[in-house]
Amino acid sequence: MEHVSRHGKSIDLETRQRISVRYRRITKAANREFWDSQSETAHSLYVGSYGRGTAIDTSDLDVLISLPKDEYERYDGYYGNGQSRLIQAMKESIQDTYPSTDIHGDGQVVVIKFSDGMRFEVLPAFEQTSWNGAPSFIYPDAHMGGNWKATNPKSEQSAMKDKDSSSNGLLYDTCKHIRFVHSEGYSSYKLSGIVVDSFVYSAIGGWRWTSGGSIPAAAGEYEQMLLKKFNEMSANGQFAFQLSAPGSKQEVDTSESIACLSKVLERIAR
Repeated sequence: MEHVSRHGKSIDLETRQRISVRYRRITKAANREFWDSQSETAHSLYVGSYGRGTAIDTSDLDVLISLPKDEYERYDGYYGNGQSRLIQAMKESIQDTYPSTDIHGDGQVVVIKFSDGMRFEVLPAFEQTSWNGAPSFIYPDAHMGGNWKATNPKSEQSAMKDKDSSSNGLLYDTCKHIRFVHSEGYSSYKLSGIVVDSFVYSAIGGWRWTSGGSIPAAAGEYEQMLLKKFNEMSANGQFAFQLSAPGSKQEVDTSESIACLSKVLERIAR
């Protein structure tokens, strides 16, 4: 049985320290290029699974770099895919700091593959204020000739944190456990992190760890509930179900992750 465990699959201190050093160097490189600043922390935040608190040691590290408004006007004004040029400019700024590291653009992000297997994805973005006054961002998408897309990572992080608190840590532990089972047994299948987090967030209901570190139910009942929820939402995996991201309520594309999520949930429900 591979049931969810409390505080399982946490990233060790040494790895977290290595992440922090690289995060600061990447941030400084971008700030030097776009803000004329040497700051290692300004205009930058962790996003993705690491920012939402659900990463494990095999997870990619997603970093959003907020850029000046005039840079948006500059790249938006280019004739023909200014989004691709912006991603290239971000790549070149980081390449100066890591000249011998594998760094390349990949549609929406700059991918940095370190020799020890750690992988960063850097998203250049521009902060804006949404209709309700909450901060959000737009970012470049170089596909199909180039366009801009929106994201709201801070609201997602806040919603996840609140739900994790009310579940006494069960939300984060479940998301990490699903990632671990995926990486150990089904890594050849795609399973998006935002699909994992959005699914668990929507399915967890009132389930929580007790103060003693157990789930108030028979062994495996919680995991079987997750599988049942998935089957109800997807007609037993026959079609991609609808999910909204926590907090931001943005639609989540589940189509490429449904097969793997089904396999993982079946495994942990045994």
